[in-house]
Amino acid sequence: MAQKLSILMPVYNEVNTIEEIIRRVMAAELLLERELIIVDDCSKDGTRDKLQKINQPGIKVLFHEHNKGKGAAVRTAIGAITGDFAIIQDADLEYDPREYGKLLEPLLDGRADVVYGSRFLGGPHRVLYFWHYVGNQFLTTFSNAINNINLSDMETCYKAFKADVMRSLDLKSNRFGIEPEITAKVARRHCRIYEVPISYSGRGYEEGKKITWKDGLSALWCIIKFRFF
Repeated sequence: MAQKLSILMPVYNEVNTIEEIIRRVMAAELLLERELIIVDDCSKDGTRDKLQKINQPGIKVLFHEHNKGKGAAVRTAIGAITGDFAIIQDADLEYDPREYGKLLEPLLDGRADVVYGSRFLGGPHRVLYFWHYVGNQFLTTFSNAINNINLSDMETCYKAFKADVMRSLDLKSNRFGIEPEITAKVARRHCRIYEVPISYSGRGYEEGKKITWKDGLSALWCIIKFRFF
């Protein structure tokens, strides 16, 4: 029986990118079967209208009736997984689905339980905000120290898992705390974690970027909370 990849896509107010990211996900070359699980987190900009029209094999669309956050959308998607492996995919075109093969390789050959796609291991990337980079490095370093690991990019969206490992994490975060929560829990379970370099086409706030310094403070608390409590 062919193995399957479940692609989990949390979506909130991405009317300008949602059709293109779906096209890219479904066009990505894979040696596995795929299912795309989209969770709309109560978008208000017309994204929901576009998603309600989708009737395509291999795509499941789920809807939140209230805005809950990225973490909640990821948790909803986890409940619908039927694949052997899973990967989180943002809907904003910052991450390239053509790199799925690179992320899956350590899982498929049995080396890893979890794979992080790092934006800081030499892949091409758009030059953007200095303080975002500093904040990311601070959070990653603090998370590494707390969890005794040596990641280069804790906050990356691209995290790939064996599906049973992802289900076992019992995630609780509703918003961007999902990233440090995942990291703390895979470290605590002594999962075999690999990193691979990925490209990154970051966008500015005028283009729809949503994360702010408040999310950074929340992530700092989540690193502590999910390591010790």
